[in-house]
Amino acid sequence: MEYNQKHLQLMNTNVYCEYVLHEDKPTIFLIHGFVASMYTFNRLKPLLAKDYSVIAIDLPGFGKSEKSISFTYSFENYANLVIECLDYFKIDKASIAGHSMGGQIALYTAKNAPDRINKLVLFCSSGYLPRAKNYLIYSSYIPFFHLIARRKINSQSVVRNLRNVFYDHSLITSDQIEEYGKPLEDKNFAKSLVRLLRHREGDLRSEQLKEILTPTLILWGEEDKVVPLIIGKRLANDLPNAKLISFEKAGHLITEEKPKELFSYMKDFINS
Repeated sequence: MEYNQKHLQLMNTNVYCEYVLHEDKPTIFLIHGFVASMYTFNRLKPLLAKDYSVIAIDLPGFGKSEKSISFTYSFENYANLVIECLDYFKIDKASIAGHSMGGQIALYTAKNAPDRINKLVLFCSSGYLPRAKNYLIYSSYIPFFHLIARRKINSQSVVRNLRNVFYDHSLITSDQIEEYGKPLEDKNFAKSLVRLLRHREGDLRSEQLKEILTPTLILWGEEDKVVPLIIGKRLANDLPNAKLISFEKAGHLITEEKPKELFSYMKDFINS
């Protein structure tokens, strides 16, 4: 099923969105992770669209969305943007599915607006990361600091990072290298990363996670080198209504490596 494409003005920022809406089907909202885009869900989106209304966005600073130098790149602000997007589509309640950093944003959304969230799905979610060290935040105010960050982001780093997030390197294609690399060419991309470094307030603490009562499905690759499985186990322990399922021979980019398996578990969970 073909997705609609639209640029929305949310929180004074241009946000790229793709969506399929059905009047009689529940909604799933997809949130990608760090230095990524909704392309992360490229193989999962077609499967979901058959049974659900689906909304996917490129977070401000990433993908085809604006790389604003005035947007506040905090998890709280990202969570507010998710709710504003639901308001735009007049959706009262949705299930939120987030990958990596997107999982943390999903958790913030559930903490701040539990009445708007049906269920949570976390794919290899970030967890327990503190705020950046003060010296790093202070260093980011040095003139041209963003140029240092930009020099570290190039086509070679895209290939290297993909090899790090895939367990099966044979699944990496030239299209993926192009799609993951394309947004990095924006001259303001590095500036938005620097602002994220400054604004990111840190992941939710254990005591905060214990207050999130939303039913949660945690899906993890057992060979994840970016966010190891132990983080998934900690999240499953701290979240009162969570279930963890791990997959052999899968890395951090589990949405690309195991889309059919993820869809099967998601469908059973969301429909239950």
